[in-house]
Amino acid sequence: MTRSVKKKPDPATAINAGRTALPQATLGTRRATPFSYTPSLLESVAIEPRAHGDEPMWVTNNCLRFTSLCPVTGQPDWAELCISYVPDQLLVESKSLKEYLGSFRNHGDFHEDCVRIIGNDLSALLKPLYLEVMGLFDSRGSIAIWPYMQYARPKHRWAGALRDQRFAAYRPGGYGPQGYGRFV
Repeated sequence: MTRSVKKKPDPATAINAGRTALPQATLGTRRATPFSYTPSLLESVAIEPRAHGDEPMWVTNNCLRFTSLCPVTGQPDWAELCISYVPDQLLVESKSLKEYLGSFRNHGDFHEDCVRIIGNDLSALLKPLYLEVMGLFDSRGSIAIWPYMQYARPKHRWAGALRDQRFAAYRPGGYGPQGYGRFV
């Protein structure tokens, strides 16, 4: 007579019961690290139903050491990136964002273009209500360049007004995290 052994429940399954599946390409796995612009690294995670209804929320991802290459000299450019957005249904998965931003390491583009590319890629992936990206690039030749881009969902009841208000009130570095020594 054989005895049946009762299988223990998987704790991860029990914890995540009823939740959206997490990205499998990134979490818990290692993958090759590309050092040239690779937008396919970005992944999103669905937002869980909110306990407080449809209250909008801000999400900010701050990258303290972003690097890319100057397209003219080939020298490295260093920046702090501040990515802030009001999500609709998706969040950027943080490990994939880290790998994506790292893929710019050998990518040669002007500071303004890097910020625009990152903003466009995140807007296409997340379809947020509002998104802004600010790059606080270190000075070269005594000139620091701090590009700022915005996206607002077209025809959304308040996203366009938020974009207009934030743009009108913009001051260099004003929407970045305070306390890193870069605010003006």
